[in-house]
Amino acid sequence: MAEERELEVSIDQDACTGDGLCVQYAPSVFEFDIDGLAYVKDTQGELLTTAGSQVEVPEHLRLEIMNAAHDCPGECIYVRDRRDKTPVAGPGADD
Repeated sequence: MAEERELEVSIDQDACTGDGLCVQYAPSVFEFDIDGLAYVKDTQGELLTTAGSQVEVPEHLRLEIMNAAHDCPGECIYVRDRRDKTPVAGPGADD
């Protein structure tokens, strides 16, 4: 199922509450900016602050990313299939 897909993750900053669960789950993928909101980071650790930025979900962090999307109080983390953009976790997903 989801474990066999290539996944991507993004954050909707308009819905982000700044709770920080995502940063706790996967600090190599999520980070706060000076505005107190979470953003995704690329593989070099560069914070991607452009709205709608997405990054590939590293294989070894799939569970953490899925849990972050599921547990996010702001429901702002979107995990999707990279090929067809089907929601896998977060808003719009069947979890």
